[in-house]
Amino acid sequence: MAAITAALVKDLREKTGAGMMDCKKALTENDGDVDAAIDWLRAKGLSKAAKKEGRVAADGLVGVAVEGTVGAVVEVNAETDFVARNETFQEAVAGIAKAAIAVNGDVEALAASAAVDGGEGSIADQLKRMVAKIGENMSLRRSASVTVDKGAVASYIHSATADGLGKIGVVVGLESEGNTDVLLEVGRKVAMHIAATNPLAAVKEELDPVAVERERQVLTEQARESGKPEAVIEKMIEGRIRKFYQEVVLVEQTFVMDPDLTVGQFIENAGKEAGAPVALKGFAMLRLGEGIEKKEEDFAAEVAAATGQ
Repeated sequence: MAAITAALVKDLREKTGAGMMDCKKALTENDGDVDAAIDWLRAKGLSKAAKKEGRVAADGLVGVAVEGTVGAVVEVNAETDFVARNETFQEAVAGIAKAAIAVNGDVEALAASAAVDGGEGSIADQLKRMVAKIGENMSLRRSASVTVDKGAVASYIHSATADGLGKIGVVVGLESEGNTDVLLEVGRKVAMHIAATNPLAAVKEELDPVAVERERQVLTEQARESGKPEAVIEKMIEGRIRKFYQEVVLVEQTFVMDPDLTVGQFIENAGKEAGAPVALKGFAMLRLGEGIEKKEEDFAAEVAAATGQ
């Protein structure tokens, strides 16, 4: 059996908000497997972070760019928020976002693309030059894109620090032969909704089957805790799965700007104003630092260590 260390218990507690003893028991019951322990706590109703993502702690900028029917979003990380206000860094991220359009958001191809500052080498080389100039480590972490055949790609930046740059970037593709200006406005509203709700997929079919099955298993365990008959439990699970879809699938979500509609209904209704049917092609969203944990510095401990106290 894996050793259940204090650090492991602390990590689980931070991720779930559950009590220390509950976390220790969850790890013990699941042989130290943190993911399984999270599910165990959820099934017991002890986790306060059922669908919590990794803590957002990295700095830098997210940039978006749109050209015609193609949109791209990139994340370039740095060590401190100070760099996000640096004009050289901002210009670099804006240029990298535009370059991402040509490579369909492929981050490896993007890093190998020509530098956007007019210097020699690739974008990766450009970032190395910037590290030497600004004095902070930097990295091109992620990029993604959306393309439509006919229609429009709209974008939205949340917590903008400059045009097309901020902490959350979203691009939305709408397929339609309708009025482009209407499509861009509809797409922007959908993009704002996405930034607010953080959906996992555009439609149910795009959800990871493993994630859905994992959710079903957790819901099953929760339902069985009620002690109800299996037939009742099955109905409970199906109802909760529908609710799960409504929470994480974009077109199933309640539209934040009109709670009487789902996002799917809002997009469908937009066809009347656009003059032609409108369909969601897809979306891409990046949140600055999502999934990255920054090391927490204990200044008092550092001082004590340095002074031999």
